[in-house]
Amino acid sequence: MQQPFKVEIKRMPGGEDMPLPLKMSAGASGYDVHAAVDEPVEIAPGERRLIPTGFALAMPNGLEAQIRPRSGLAFKHGITTLNTPGTIDADYRGEVKVLLVNLGLEPFVVRRGERIAQMVFQTVPEIDLSEVRELDETERGAGGFGHTGV
Repeated sequence: MQQPFKVEIKRMPGGEDMPLPLKMSAGASGYDVHAAVDEPVEIAPGERRLIPTGFALAMPNGLEAQIRPRSGLAFKHGITTLNTPGTIDADYRGEVKVLLVNLGLEPFVVRRGERIAQMVFQTVPEIDLSEVRELDETERGAGGFGHTGV
C-alpha cells in the first residue's frame, strides 16, 4: 500500500470555528467542504457566487485537489459548481473558495457551516510533451462530440 500524501491545512482568519474538510464515510472519495460565509448568502436562479471555505492547503508537487459538486445539493436544489472540477494546484496557498451556481428555479441560501462541495485529491503525472509533424492514425481519427454514437 502506498504511503499517504502529507497535506497541510491552515484555518484562515474568520474560519477558526469552521469544520475542516471531512470524509462522511470510510469509503468516501471526497472530503466535504463547508461554507465559511459571515452571513447567509442568497444565490438567485442563474446567479453564481464565490463562497469561502475558511481554509488553505499546502500539498506536495504531484498532487492536486479538485472541487466537485455535492450530489444532494445538485439534485434537490439545482446547486452545482462551475469550472468543474475546480483545480487547486500544489503551489497555491490562498483560501480555497467554491464557485457555486444556482441552476434551480428557486433562490438558494448558503449558510455558515453548510456543506457546499466536495474535495477529491488526485495525483498529477509528470508529462513530456513532444512536438511532432504528424500523429499516428487511429480508427476514431479526429471524430469528437457524439462521434461514438452516445
